[in-house]
Amino acid sequence: MEKMIPLINKLQDAFQQTGQSLDIDLPQIAVVGSQSAGKSSVLENFVGKDFLPRGSGIVTRRPLVLQLVNSPQGEWAEFYHAKGKKFTSFDEVRQEIEDETDRMTGSNKGISAIPINLTVYSPNVLNLTLVDLPGMTRVPVGDQPKDIEQQIRDMLYQFITRDSCLILAVSPANSDLANSDAMKIAKEVDPEGLRTIGVITKLDLMDQGTDAKEILENRLLPLRRGFVGVVNRSQKDIAGKKDIKAAMQNERKFFMTHASYRHMADKMGTPYLQKVLNQQLTNHIRETLPTLKQNLQKQLISMEKDVAKYKGFQNNDKGRRTKTMLQMVNQFSTNFQQAIEGSGITVSTESLTVGAKINKLFHERLPIQIAERKIEEKTLRREIKVVIQNTRGVRSGLFTPDMAFERIVKERIEELLTAPLNLVDNVTNEILESSKLCAQHMSAFPMLHQEVERIVNDHIREKESSCRTQVELQVNFELAYINTNHEDFIGFHNASSSEKSKKKTGMNQVIRRGYMSIDTGGGIKKMKGNQYWFVLNAESFSWFKSDAEQDKKYMIPMTDDLKVKSEKSESMFGNTTIKFTLFSNERKNIYQNSTKLDLIVGSDEELESWKAAFLRAGVYPESQSATRSTQEDDDIDGTITGADPQLERQVEQIRNLVDSYMQIIMRTLKDMTPKLVMHMLVNETKNFIADELLASLYQQCDMSALTEEAPEEAERRDELLKLYASLKEAMKIINDFTASTQYQAPPPAVDNSWMASSKSSPATRPPIQRQSSKASPKAPPKVSPA
Repeated sequence: MEKMIPLINKLQDAFQQTGQSLDIDLPQIAVVGSQSAGKSSVLENFVGKDFLPRGSGIVTRRPLVLQLVNSPQGEWAEFYHAKGKKFTSFDEVRQEIEDETDRMTGSNKGISAIPINLTVYSPNVLNLTLVDLPGMTRVPVGDQPKDIEQQIRDMLYQFITRDSCLILAVSPANSDLANSDAMKIAKEVDPEGLRTIGVITKLDLMDQGTDAKEILENRLLPLRRGFVGVVNRSQKDIAGKKDIKAAMQNERKFFMTHASYRHMADKMGTPYLQKVLNQQLTNHIRETLPTLKQNLQKQLISMEKDVAKYKGFQNNDKGRRTKTMLQMVNQFSTNFQQAIEGSGITVSTESLTVGAKINKLFHERLPIQIAERKIEEKTLRREIKVVIQNTRGVRSGLFTPDMAFERIVKERIEELLTAPLNLVDNVTNEILESSKLCAQHMSAFPMLHQEVERIVNDHIREKESSCRTQVELQVNFELAYINTNHEDFIGFHNASSSEKSKKKTGMNQVIRRGYMSIDTGGGIKKMKGNQYWFVLNAESFSWFKSDAEQDKKYMIPMTDDLKVKSEKSESMFGNTTIKFTLFSNERKNIYQNSTKLDLIVGSDEELESWKAAFLRAGVYPESQSATRSTQEDDDIDGTITGADPQLERQVEQIRNLVDSYMQIIMRTLKDMTPKLVMHMLVNETKNFIADELLASLYQQCDMSALTEEAPEEAERRDELLKLYASLKEAMKIINDFTASTQYQAPPPAVDNSWMASSKSSPATRPPIQRQSSKASPKAPPKVSPA
């Protein structure tokens, strides 16, 4: 058991070599207390030397990890930051602590959570490891920040909240224990007192006639590990450099001769406190050792994969560099292919992959943008009238002119070019963004990363240009020849009918379902109070109270006069509402007594999806084309409408022909454009990355420069290997350690039932019992020697 504390010291040293914080808590004792509570004097008494900085205000401004090692070879100190240098003068130790503190925090009384590690070797100490923490304060001094109190508390919490940390709560006897800062913060993190050891200092400074007997007997604010009283040197003794050994003899004399404490003198004083801490820390280490070993094993297992690729690493190995580049390029190709095709081991639940985004562009964005180019009915009829009249010239035509039909159709086809070109742009942007994400694993090799991005981006831009040219050619093909013999074209005979030849298939097939809110003009409440389950098919648009699709609330037939328009609005509270409106362009009532129905959706994606669904049901978005003013419409209609009934029949005929032919063109564009983009842009990029990227790198770049590591990567690798080596060393230390002594459980809870009865009847308080030589349940735990 005596090897337990040196074991933890070895682990501490092993971890310190990495310079990184590990998710492993080593058993330790943290010393907490307010300023001038006597913490420094207690630690100096343990060592028997003056070695800690002293002064007014905050003196301890960084945690001091103090390792006491019993060594018969002599007395010296070593700092981790000055490895190999032995300090035999403890005045130099004090100065080094001050200098190292200033190096990290400056001289303005600031604080830092980065610890100073000090090991003291002496034949006069017991093996012990303590962490001396800054004293709690409330008032900033000098240039200290105003929140210095909170900063210190946060630092203390970093240590004392760990289950592996014992708390040495130091409180002065000449102040009320109930107001002790040390006890307050210990109670916050250890309410049951399982990890707290109480230390009462300055017993010799209490007012005459008072004592701390009830506290030290563990009857007032009891702790399961009890209290130990000590008497430190006074400020006069410290200034006069009174010998610590003489001071400890005076401490022993104080307890032996004081009427209130002499019955427990063998359980008081610095030597006893050091022995108790040694025993309890040893016992605590024994208790936490299995958990510590388990945590080390978890860390090692999690690092095995990363460390495996660095085994036998040699920076100038050409074979390794070539292999690394091949692996990087192959991984990039695999990542890109999985992003496009949706394959792979892991599937994201947070965001869409580039393949899913392109699919939405193909089947939602493109159809909507094509449909939005459909001209408004009134404007179309007006243009047809003008073209017919201009085609006739001074003549009165008896037949419907073919040229008027062809002229109108070609104008409409030219307007459709915007949507396919937008699709090419959007898909290109998605592929460029995806290639960047797929190449993130190359960041360890900056030149390789940069060249891969350059070559791939150049290729994508080249294919984008070819794709745009091909899309324009596709539209030019349609403009070059108006095929009036197409099997789906209604022809001049069927166009004479005033009824639209509109085919609907799958009448009962549901196009889309989902929740939406009906905007009733009720402000914010409308988002919560009017949610219904909507069902759209080619025949009707219905909604229900829930997704069980029972209790139908309303149904709107899918008629030819229905249109859709979308908008965003911002409320007075800054909330953005995304909604679309279903309305009749013939001003018919579609919902109760209204010609429109406002529906609220939760996101832009939902809006696009619903608009695409309505488009499949034959409901087109509101025209995006600019129209003439009402006055201009009235002038043209007034001039033409009543003057020539034959012209009106021809207008109707050409309008039906244009509508039929444009349906064919739009279906062709919606079908062929995604195929063209997929072949010329997406698949070409994917094949280039898989088959030609590596050859382009060899042809255009210097291989030695490509495989040059970033300094950060070399540093990360070194840190990883050091960390792994430290963990392996720690596991070896633990595995080599054997302990035969049985573990002794912490003390049981203190029976403080007498406190309640004493409040009701002070006379019934039990007399103070002198502790016998037998172990008491309230006494600190004892352990057998190894």
